[in-house]
Amino acid sequence: MSVPISFPDPARGDEVVSSWRWRDAVPAVVAALAVAVGTAALGVAAGLGWAAAAPRPLLVMTSPGAAALVNTETSAFIAADAAFGLACLAGGVISGVLAYLFAVRRHGPLAMAGLLAGAIAAAFVTRWVGEHAGLGAFQHQLATLPVGARFRDTLTLGATGALGAWALAAAVVAGGLELLVSPGRHRTGGGRRAH
Repeated sequence: MSVPISFPDPARGDEVVSSWRWRDAVPAVVAALAVAVGTAALGVAAGLGWAAAAPRPLLVMTSPGAAALVNTETSAFIAADAAFGLACLAGGVISGVLAYLFAVRRHGPLAMAGLLAGAIAAAFVTRWVGEHAGLGAFQHQLATLPVGARFRDTLTLGATGALGAWALAAAVVAGGLELLVSPGRHRTGGGRRAH
């Protein structure tokens, strides 16, 4: 016994297929954009956290409007870079978990792409917010303090490779959760098949 197969109307064939794809793709695109924007917004909190936690080198006023390091061998620059890396790793873990729970497990690769794009943006937002937090107060001190006065420098990220920490952590967490929660969904068809 054969089962009749219905074919699309030749006059509307391409319209039916494309409208079906767009109807399914729109929620995935919206989810990917929401994940990207939400992840990038987390960069503001991470930047403020980095600015609050990172050590800053001590400066001394050498002349009006000019300052120099008190200790040229300070470890504050390395510690500030490490604090940035930790802030990005924490942000990557948080955004990876949230993106997986709310978008990646339902919308798949498109939501994952949104997570990675947002993670890259979040790292740059974190850097910008951290480097600009307290910049006005620093410039005021630099312009008004007398020679010999001591004050703290602004933050500057020296290890630019740390910008990749957010995307790496987010990808590992979201991808790892996907593999742990639904491992059978990712098997290839090259294994044994029942006949």
